[in-house]
Amino acid sequence: MPKKLRKVRSFYPFLLLLALFASAIARGQTAGEQDVIGLLRQLEARHQVAFSYVDEDLGNLRVGLPADLLASLPLEPVLEELRQQIQLRIEKLNERYYTVAKSNLVTICGQVYDNFEDNTISGASVEVLGSSIATVTGPDGAFRLQEIPRGATLRIRHLGFRTRYMRAEELVRRDRCTPLLLPVRYQELQEVVVYKFLTSGLRRGDNGSILMMPSEFGVLPGLTEPDVLQTIQALPGIKSVDETVSNINIRGGTNDQNLLLWDGIKMYQSGHFFGLISAFNPYLTREVEIIKNGSSARYGDGLSGIISMHTHDEVERTYFGGAGLNLLSGDAYGHIPISDRLAIQVSGRRSVTDFLNTPTYSNFSDRAFQDTQVSGPGGQNTERFQSRDEDFYFYDISAKLLYDLNAYHKLRVSALNIENQLSYREVLAADSTENRSRLDQSNLAVGGRLTSEWSDRFSTAVSGYFTRYLLDSYYATEASQQQLFQANEVEETALKTEMDYALNPYVNWQAGYQFLVTGITNNSEVNQPPFLSRIKDVLYTHALFSEWRYTGPGKRLDARAGLRLNYLSNPDDFDRFRLEPRLNLQYKLRPHLVLGVLGEMKNQTSLQKIDLEQNFLGIEKRRWILADDQNLPLVTSRQISLGLHHDRGHWIAGIEGFYKEVDGITTDTQGFQNEYQFNGELGRYRVHGVEALLNFKSAEWSSWVSYAWNRNDYRFEDLDPAEFPNNLDIRHTISFGTNYTSGNLKLGIGVNYRTGRPYTEPEPEPNSVDTSVFPNRVNFSEPNSSRLPEYFRADASAIYGFELSETVRASVGASVLNLTGRRNILNTYYRLNDQNEVEQVENVSLGLTPNLSLRVRF
Repeated sequence: MPKKLRKVRSFYPFLLLLALFASAIARGQTAGEQDVIGLLRQLEARHQVAFSYVDEDLGNLRVGLPADLLASLPLEPVLEELRQQIQLRIEKLNERYYTVAKSNLVTICGQVYDNFEDNTISGASVEVLGSSIATVTGPDGAFRLQEIPRGATLRIRHLGFRTRYMRAEELVRRDRCTPLLLPVRYQELQEVVVYKFLTSGLRRGDNGSILMMPSEFGVLPGLTEPDVLQTIQALPGIKSVDETVSNINIRGGTNDQNLLLWDGIKMYQSGHFFGLISAFNPYLTREVEIIKNGSSARYGDGLSGIISMHTHDEVERTYFGGAGLNLLSGDAYGHIPISDRLAIQVSGRRSVTDFLNTPTYSNFSDRAFQDTQVSGPGGQNTERFQSRDEDFYFYDISAKLLYDLNAYHKLRVSALNIENQLSYREVLAADSTENRSRLDQSNLAVGGRLTSEWSDRFSTAVSGYFTRYLLDSYYATEASQQQLFQANEVEETALKTEMDYALNPYVNWQAGYQFLVTGITNNSEVNQPPFLSRIKDVLYTHALFSEWRYTGPGKRLDARAGLRLNYLSNPDDFDRFRLEPRLNLQYKLRPHLVLGVLGEMKNQTSLQKIDLEQNFLGIEKRRWILADDQNLPLVTSRQISLGLHHDRGHWIAGIEGFYKEVDGITTDTQGFQNEYQFNGELGRYRVHGVEALLNFKSAEWSSWVSYAWNRNDYRFEDLDPAEFPNNLDIRHTISFGTNYTSGNLKLGIGVNYRTGRPYTEPEPEPNSVDTSVFPNRVNFSEPNSSRLPEYFRADASAIYGFELSETVRASVGASVLNLTGRRNILNTYYRLNDQNEVEQVENVSLGLTPNLSLRVRF
């Protein structure tokens, strides 16, 4: 009997399919769907049974077979079909009563097509939200998941298609995998104009910014290895008047008016060797964005410009890394995958300067320590010393954790530590007394960011960081009779949350909130006579920002308008609201000709006070301070620019004019070396100019020339005269260079020229010294009425690459800075010596400086 029953039951599916086929032919149409509750009621009437169920459980369920056909079959095959097709739990209580309920766990099957249903989509991700259950579609676009909650939400997505969300029970079918359509995502991609300006790896963004990819760099004259902050000085409008990366001037502004970001963390230190080389590893830096105007409302500070560095941000499945050595330092880096969703990046660099004295180090040392306590200021009698020497080294360490929680939520945690340490020893000839001094400069930064993509139109990001800058020095006079301790410390904590929402293919909205706490401490202590000063200021910043972007049809118009509202609070001094509008318009006059109109207003609260005689052994002459809205007001800027940019074939050309006004500056922050050095007068500067570039590129060659003209003037109402040239007023700057690539060989040569910067001379003799005051002082002529000689420097580089194995490549490089050995005067100032005579002090540029490098990449 049981055997006969099994045969009958096994025949039911065949009988059912035969009946369906006959019914479809007879009616000339395919079977439809019937709601389950209606079907159960028909079964109750036909078979004289009763089903017990909850209406809410079955109300939205449908069965893919005609109700009248199922009702014509015996009861048992119909119930079996319901169990299999929509995975119901049906239990027989007795000959008349049944209970019906939905299964809590179901098995589902689907097949993903594009929205035209022409092609299946393989490799689409299918996730069960709120769990770790996930899969991808196979070559036929199909997927199957077992034992998942019936009420679970699925997320199905693939690159190039819109994400689809649905409930698991919508896919509960036995007859076939449910077809699913993914609409194609038509998205306006951010246009990047790719060109080989200066060297490979530089691009112009659609917002007018410059994008640099250090990993793609070719060769830049004077460098054997990529240096981000050296490279940007070849761009028009960006320079350093003293050849350092720690004193970069963008459109006539001081270095403290630049916002320097590393993985979204504000950095207060940028260089090693007290600014002669940058402190950021270029081999793990994925992209650097340079913005001179029209910045997004999500950025605060940075009156003159923004330099934003981003390290490699993707979890790679393969390891890559490298190591290198040059005449200043050695470094190593690596990207280490832990799993498909987890990886770490590490890098380290350490100088060789404390145990290997190379010609490169000697030249860098002479440049960094000239006119300081280390080298001995002008006029000092060096015969009193039996010996004088210094011990200097630097290092930097970085690490990054990359964790993809899933395809839509990504966590990144970055850390960086920069260190410069100098110890100085002098032995007196008279009694062999030994004095020691030291200087430590460091920046520790830690930050994290969680990005979430909730749909193809809406995403969010939450980020935060902590950064600590410390400049600490100890100086002892002869026989340690007097000791001076100085410290400048900055601690900043920030939290930011932001969202991005695409209203439609043409309009995008960004908005967010940022909170910052900035504390700056300045300490000074002297033992004889006893003196102690400790000043700490704290500023709280709350900022709301919103920005709209419109990209017109055909991408002819790209318009962005934003607003940032800052609430600044110093518990002891002030509370202020500051509004910052931003504008960025890019319009294509022709396919290869773009007109750009940019404008912005900004405020800044952290400044660098410059003491060119007394700070930190005379090496680092700047200390960070906070605005108090009284003696140090908030610094505000207004800037507008108009430019044309052309890119077609082998030629690239661009010209841009700008006007910028910065108000709230003081003489303490401008680096005066005349009678205004310690006045603390309030004023402003106005700068306007034109920047132009022309670049020819081919497969082997890239040649360029860039030119900038500026006029930059101060106005201090309480000084006489009230208006005079800015300390950074360099009227003409020209950069020319060419690169040649042939196989594994890369060559580069370049020339940098600029007119001299202003300085102030003393009155002619016999009126050069003012003896009517004590102590006597220099009588200066009209401020910044003289100019330094013109600056000229030629650089050259050569790099040759070769393979050590199938997976390991190596390169050797050689470079020369200041190929002609020209003695460029970077700064001139005057002071009184011990004989009460005016002496002239000149700071000169690097001499002819060679460097060699060896690198290995794998």
